[in-house]
Amino acid sequence: MTLPLRRLSGPRFARLPAVLVLAVTVGCSSTDAPASVPVPGPPAEEAAFCRALDKELPKTVDGHDRSDPEPDSVLTAGWGDAAIVLRCGVPRPERMSDPQAKGVDVDGVNWMLEERDSGPRFTTTYRKTYVEVTLGERYLHDIGPLSDFAAPVADSVPPSL
Repeated sequence: MTLPLRRLSGPRFARLPAVLVLAVTVGCSSTDAPASVPVPGPPAEEAAFCRALDKELPKTVDGHDRSDPEPDSVLTAGWGDAAIVLRCGVPRPERMSDPQAKGVDVDGVNWMLEERDSGPRFTTTYRKTYVEVTLGERYLHDIGPLSDFAAPVADSVPPSL
């Protein structure tokens, strides 16, 4: 059985192509938009360390290509679809004062761990500025990506001893 084709015309269908283009554009742009993260506001000396770190950061982390979040800043970087986000020059986390806080050492760089449902957050310790790395939910029990940051952090952000 073949159904007859009707031509869609008239004033109520005149805008249909424009509406479809707009719907497709909005649908695509919302999934392709980079993540948005707050940009830290460190003092000038710390910002200089962050600029140096930005130049040393890897192009890929754990198989994810670099895809920086919005707004564009040398103080923030990202890999994958916001799977891994780095912020440099963040304030000292309150949790760092807790003697029960958990920490890890990855290739000579110390990190404080904050466990969250959305994925772990790590902040460097004993450095002249704090570098924060948040990992997506799939990294709940995986610190592997931190090894990609160890050399750049060690080379760019001096110890605070």
